[in-house]
Amino acid sequence: MPEIAEVRTVKRALKSKIVGRKIIDIIYRYDGIIKSDKEEFKNILINKTITDVDNFGKWLFIKLDDYTILSHLRMEGKYYIKPTEEVYEKHEHIIFKLDNNTDLRYKDTRKFGVMILVKTKDMNNIKEISKLGIEPDSDTLSKEYIYDKIKNSNKTIKELLLDQTIINGLGNIYVDEVLFASRIKPTRKGNTITLEECERIKQEGSRIIKKATDCGGTTIRSYTSSLGVTGNYQDYLLVHTKSKCSLCGKSINKIRVGGRGTYYCDNCQK
Repeated sequence: MPEIAEVRTVKRALKSKIVGRKIIDIIYRYDGIIKSDKEEFKNILINKTITDVDNFGKWLFIKLDDYTILSHLRMEGKYYIKPTEEVYEKHEHIIFKLDNNTDLRYKDTRKFGVMILVKTKDMNNIKEISKLGIEPDSDTLSKEYIYDKIKNSNKTIKELLLDQTIINGLGNIYVDEVLFASRIKPTRKGNTITLEECERIKQEGSRIIKKATDCGGTTIRSYTSSLGVTGNYQDYLLVHTKSKCSLCGKSINKIRVGGRGTYYCDNCQK
């Protein structure tokens, strides 16, 4: 699943290719992706010009002045820019035809992704966005904020860091990496995590996400390049998908925590 670094990479690529372009038609090949009124989605967006592309955590914002498309890629969603005359691929579900003889095509093998059309002035008030927590590399994220969110919880720290209402944008890969760098075992309960450990989570989360963003994200398994950009943060992973600990040389454990495959070193993470 694309996490915050991958979504930022998609944002940068889209921004360089579609800002200033006018949408002249929209073709639905599978309209279940659209969670707004389907006809209204089309009628409002046709002849609108794309003015900006932004993101908040894992959500992409495609802005068209007074309206914004909120797009979540979920497990395998990808955007492509292709010549209009190119034959559609099987899982290209939503086609935005642009005014320069190109298409912005949304492809999603599992069909889990969503698009929601909202008025730009209202976008921060809709529940999908308003409920989200602070991004992991935001200057406003503090150890006190993390501690207050988890100090009374019996959930594991792995589950809590995956909770988008607490920290917005971390997913399975980066939570494993943050906990390894923080030397915290993923199965520990939130109410056992100290304020000092919350500071380590904050510092390591910020460092890892900034580096991953600079690298264009992590390209492994189902997340691969879509817009001609391939991430290489997989070269810097220290625990996720690894078999040996880079610090002590012992075997990495793989278990399931909260239903998610989780990698950790039992010797280095306490």
